Amino acid sequence: MKHYRVAFAASVCALFAACSNVGNIDSSALIKSGQLATQAATLSETDVRALSDKSCAQLDSENQIAAANSKYQKRLNTIAAQLGDNINGTPVNYKVYVTKDINAWAMANGCVRVYSGLMDMMNDSEVRGVVGHEMGHVALGHTKKAMQVAYATSAMRSVASSAGGVAGALSGSQLGDFSEKLINAQFSQAQESAADDYSFDLQKKKHLDPSGLVTAFNKLAQVDGGKSSMLSSHPSSPARAQHIQQRIASNQ
Repeated sequence: MKHYRVAFAASVCALFAACSNVGNIDSSALIKSGQLATQAATLSETDVRALSDKSCAQLDSENQIAAANSKYQKRLNTIAAQLGDNINGTPVNYKVYVTKDINAWAMANGCVRVYSGLMDMMNDSEVRGVVGHEMGHVALGHTKKAMQVAYATSAMRSVASSAGGVAGALSGSQLGDFSEKLINAQFSQAQESAADDYSFDLQKKKHLDPSGLVTAFNKLAQVDGGKSSMLSSHPSSPARAQHIQQRIASNQ
């Protein structure tokens, strides 16, 4: 984490150095933005939870949530019962967004959202594999790093006082922008592979069949010629499917 903060600080300094060549910049606004950007690199667990709560609430308000007695929520409840009710001790809240979009994501506060478009194209085993993968990003700390980046890019445009805490420093429009950045975060190949393995290991631990991961990746690769919204942040599906298939074959 120390190296990450140094790199982050260096990138912020480089950005501000470039901006210093542009005329008519309000220096006080730049200083405040820099303070918020530095704050983003050191978000506490409380900050992460507060931002996750606000982002999840924002996205819930913008999407149609499946009714408790709908076929989608009932299916997700079955999957949730298999995967468990917490991520590293944080209670999980599972809901379905009714939309043709194909996506799923999880946040550090236990907010797990699955799109009905994804559920329409996948069976329960495949959805379980995908949801386990998204939970893996949270459990392994990937979403926190993604949040730092998303917050920094939002905060650098803000001159608001941080007196209300990092979540309070974001305006309504910035919160919407931040939430979109967060759920569309680009994870590294190493992070994606680690989340795949997390899903595989979680399912094996609970005596579930993890082969749905393989067929889920294959289905996603076929959506719009491999241009689905999920694949924009989940690259190399065929290779990842092969990796899971190898783990199944070796029973490891």
